[in-house]
Amino acid sequence: MAKYMMVYKGDATDMSDMTEAQIGEVMAAWSAWMQSAGSALADIGTPFGPGISIVDNGTMGTATSLTGYSIVESDSMEAARALANDHPFLSDGKGSYAIDVYELLPVPMMD
Repeated sequence: MAKYMMVYKGDATDMSDMTEAQIGEVMAAWSAWMQSAGSALADIGTPFGPGISIVDNGTMGTATSLTGYSIVESDSMEAARALANDHPFLSDGKGSYAIDVYELLPVPMMD
């Protein structure tokens, strides 16, 4: 079974602007998604803090707005994509957030 990384794209919601009830709703949505993903959820991941971008010409750039990641296991890219159904990160419906899914490949070993 292959592993896939879900990378969460979009500006993070500042939870300090939320009420206790709103935070509870967000956490409940994440809990429901984790339960629905079940054993396919290999690593819940972690939120990202502020970032920087280091460019190959030695300059600094603006980091892409990434919010966090999770790692899932599935038999195919389509099955990994399907795990994003009902994902709380996509619940806004305004086109402000996205999840990119990448297959994690083995690192080629040098002979």
